[in-house]
Amino acid sequence: MTTAHERQPRADARRNRERIVAAAREAFAESGPDASLNDIARRAGVGPGTLYRHFPARPALLTAVLKDRIDTLCGRADELLTTDSPDAALAEWLHVLLTHARANQGLGGAAMLEELSRPDALGFDCHQRIQDTAERLLNRSQQAGTARPDLTATDLIQLVIGIALSTTHRTTDPSQPDRLLGLVLDAVMGRGA
Repeated sequence: MTTAHERQPRADARRNRERIVAAAREAFAESGPDASLNDIARRAGVGPGTLYRHFPARPALLTAVLKDRIDTLCGRADELLTTDSPDAALAEWLHVLLTHARANQGLGGAAMLEELSRPDALGFDCHQRIQDTAERLLNRSQQAGTARPDLTATDLIQLVIGIALSTTHRTTDPSQPDRLLGLVLDAVMGRGA
């Protein structure tokens, strides 16, 4: 027998929560972690009361959006690990990681700073999960003999994050992030030398 506390939320409540997270994802990407909660409720097509019933404070919403984004990022890697080309899988995932890092600047830090009292708020260590994902993809390319054997997943993540940090809000050339990542991939795969 389930108690009221263990029951699953109603379908309409789940849909409202999903719409709020989707709207918050867009708003945070556009305006950063301080985006208006009223604007997020409006975008989701719900009232502020509904938003606050699901997410009583901004940190809870930041955490939900960050978890959703990391689940999507790492889920894409799981799909790519089933493809034939380890190098194509690694390259595509690094592009997804770059997009993720550019869109999430400030979000992860804001969520983690506000949730210090609940370090398990995401249910996993987001940095470790990304690290493990990158390691699986890189190892596959290294085992195929195409990626540099001296490269670590940490190195690769730092390179991509460096590109994100140096190009988000600081470049007038929209092709620069992909061009820089292309240079990194050339170095990773020993191409272009």
